[in-house]
Amino acid sequence: MSRRAAPLRFSKMHGAGNDFVVLDLRGDVAPPDAALCRALADRHTGVGCDQILTIESPRAAGALARYRIWNADGSSSQQCGNGARCVAAWLVRDGAATDDFVLESPAGLHGVTRAGDGYRIAMGVPEFAPSRIPMAGVDAPLSLYTLPVDGVGTLAFGAASMGNPHAVIEVDDIDTADVAGVGRALQASDWFPESVNVGFAQVVAADRIRLRVFERGVGETLACGSGACAAVAVLARRGRTGRSVAVSLPGGTLHIDWPDDDATLSMAGPAAFVFEGEFA
Repeated sequence: MSRRAAPLRFSKMHGAGNDFVVLDLRGDVAPPDAALCRALADRHTGVGCDQILTIESPRAAGALARYRIWNADGSSSQQCGNGARCVAAWLVRDGAATDDFVLESPAGLHGVTRAGDGYRIAMGVPEFAPSRIPMAGVDAPLSLYTLPVDGVGTLAFGAASMGNPHAVIEVDDIDTADVAGVGRALQASDWFPESVNVGFAQVVAADRIRLRVFERGVGETLACGSGACAAVAVLARRGRTGRSVAVSLPGGTLHIDWPDDDATLSMAGPAAFVFEGEFA
């Protein structure tokens, strides 16, 4: 872990229980290395979080700020919907943003609007082409893949990219699903060369699902915003849900709207401050 000349100031935040350490790195400040990310994320000797979010000066025209995502194991990620809401709330509290603005993530640009006590984020158009997820050994997109997975057997799942890869498995009851076992097996499979976030979805009604997500580089989290988006995208295309869906996760509820296959999918939900601190 690189040495720091002064304590590192941070904000601890969460979005529906998906928790973050937020670092203000606007200006010419180096991002955290993998060792520092692991130290910050450690729930016994660090601050404790699922991901580290860095707020940085934008590179894209029209963006108010750029954010990047670092998993608890020190690896980087392309997208984090719950994190985007927390970044939005942080910038509003900081005075840098008002009600409507644009954020830049590793996956692209995202419009932000206030939505009650939280924020609505434009998450982009879901992608289903195997090369874009990415998936290996599959030529054409399918609404449901039925493939062999070591340690699990034949597994049926949908797959999509929300700027990061997702597999979605429909189950009868998420409470009894083998989230960790199946999640790890699918992440380690050759089907997903960049690993994958694995969602376990239970359809309750056309406008409501329950969801648990085993995230790459983290494990199971209380909520996954991009995972909620991917679950609705996969299930809606199969006719299992409608286009406006409340997604109930262990940490809270997110609201997903996807008007049609070619439209931008949006996600609304809470963002909360927990505490401020310095990491020595």
